[in-house]
Amino acid sequence: MTDLPARRLLLVHAHPDDESINNGATMAKYAAEGAGVTLVTCTLGEEGEVIPAALAHLAADRDDTLGPYRAGELAAAMKELGVTDHRFLGGPGRFRDSGMTGTEQNDREGAFWHTRVDDAAVYLVEVIRSVRPQVLVTYDPDGGYGHPDHIQAHRVATRGAELAADPDHRPDLGAPHTISKIYWNRVPRTVVDEGFARLRAAGPDFPGFPGIAAVNDVPGVIDDASVTTEIDGTAYAGAKAAAMRAHTTQIAVEDPFFALSNHLGQPIFTTEFYELARGVRGVRREAGGADGGRETDLFAGITAAEGAAS
Repeated sequence: MTDLPARRLLLVHAHPDDESINNGATMAKYAAEGAGVTLVTCTLGEEGEVIPAALAHLAADRDDTLGPYRAGELAAAMKELGVTDHRFLGGPGRFRDSGMTGTEQNDREGAFWHTRVDDAAVYLVEVIRSVRPQVLVTYDPDGGYGHPDHIQAHRVATRGAELAADPDHRPDLGAPHTISKIYWNRVPRTVVDEGFARLRAAGPDFPGFPGIAAVNDVPGVIDDASVTTEIDGTAYAGAKAAAMRAHTTQIAVEDPFFALSNHLGQPIFTTEFYELARGVRGVRREAGGADGGRETDLFAGITAAEGAAS
């Protein structure tokens, strides 16, 4: 295991494009610094809506070839971010996109949402024991905004971390490994409000979207006090925008703004925020015991022993 990088980050996402929107700057930063960055995507995103009219035939209700196409978009996005280790949970197409909440796709055979958590988590156990990350990033229990695949990704990531640490679980998948810190994707409410204020202030320079999204359209928005960690990715703003642009079927980018299939503009956030859900917060206390503020490194506070790849 000694050939593994000293710092190792694992991200678990539901569909191609989620990683670039939520964590593109973070991934680019750590990859550039030499950390091991592994992305696991749980589905191919087969049920996604398609933005460009010329590609509309890819959709599930037509050719149903959107999944493989989005896998190619993901590979292009990872190239922009400098991430070389990106995988689909259980292999491409093992679990199908479950569609939006309440649709018949939720309960189709093979849909990610319809799969037992432990049946899906076993594939993540194998990844965790192979790359041995100290840090895991995924969604909160609501998946950020309630999408079935995002909720399931949270459950599978959480369960996978538990099982990977259990020496009695599937020893054939490798030596047990305990992840030191688990984070949820978050955005502070004030940051979202400021981002949308900038978008509205663009006035005549506002990009060619027919309208502006609402704060509720942004996943993972919470009160500022609950955010434990912020990663300044401004040096990698261009890489994040390029990665988002690579997801052509799903995202229209007019940097520093973007829109999804609803065509409503949103700000691109290049400082990315997290809530530490499990592990020890790596912030020193100030004199008198006051909180020293937010972490500025996902690996903050991880000891040399925790960093060892054994």
